[in-house]
Amino acid sequence: MDATTLQTFTSPVVLFFVLGMVAAFARSDLAIPEAIAKGMSLYLMAAIGLKGGVAVSKSGIDSTVLAALGAGIAASFLIPFAAYALIKGFGRLDRINAGAVAAHYGSVSVVTFVTAVEILEAQSKPPGGYMVAVMAAMETPAILSGLLLARGMGSKGDQSKGELLHEVFFNASVVLLLGAFAIGMIGGGDGFSEVSPFFEAGFKGVLCLFLLDMGLIAARRIMDARALTWRLVVIAIGLPLVNGALGAALGTIIGLDVGSAAALGVLCASASYIAVPAAMRLALPEADPGIYLTMSLSLTFPFNILVNIGLISATASALAGMMGASAP
Repeated sequence: MDATTLQTFTSPVVLFFVLGMVAAFARSDLAIPEAIAKGMSLYLMAAIGLKGGVAVSKSGIDSTVLAALGAGIAASFLIPFAAYALIKGFGRLDRINAGAVAAHYGSVSVVTFVTAVEILEAQSKPPGGYMVAVMAAMETPAILSGLLLARGMGSKGDQSKGELLHEVFFNASVVLLLGAFAIGMIGGGDGFSEVSPFFEAGFKGVLCLFLLDMGLIAARRIMDARALTWRLVVIAIGLPLVNGALGAALGTIIGLDVGSAAALGVLCASASYIAVPAAMRLALPEADPGIYLTMSLSLTFPFNILVNIGLISATASALAGMMGASAP
């Protein structure tokens, strides 16, 4: 076991996630009240947005930031098309469910990203603060392409379309992430210093408890799953593996540092289980949540947290070494 993998498995945030899964599989009555879990989610998104905005206020917006944003948006829009072909063909899902699942795999998981940032920082590979903006920008393009694949935008009425667009662009995670990012940019380091005791001192502790809750939820959904086939399980593991490696390679090619390239890989590998399900409930109510939620939350999310973040980090480091070796 190499150092990168060892650091992943000995990280407290990962171990709390494992604790939650073990407790659920053991049928413990351990639980975190929903109101507290929601409060922790809001805290984490606000903190990561603020810190990203402060980092960008110090470094400025340059060609590297713009390249990362462009790459992230393009990946979010295009990944569902490849995922759809695999899910519909190999996975044998109908058009509606295949489109809904594909949208999840083009969008991103905020918690996976936050966990990856903690692990990468522990490995001395901190991603650039601008990756928070890339994460926020990658939430919505996949929803649009997933809907196009499922049945196209033209089949819904104007009111439903308006509700969907509002859900896509003004859902809680997008508003809070971008809003906190803007506040961080405007306030800068001096402004952040006033609130840093709250947003920095307790960040890792809150993340540990939040991942404990996510471990409980993921394991309990696995035990209750009824709609999954072995083919969908393979897809839920295979897609993040391929997407993560391709994302890390893309980040390396456009000139991102190792940590930022790894973060882009994690974003490409993650699957949404908050923003996209909310949008699918409005746009594709006939799609089966038992399929797309179980795949994204109970299979892909644990795989990324426990295994794939470490693999993507190692891949980004190896690619950076190869690029450095090939440079004149």
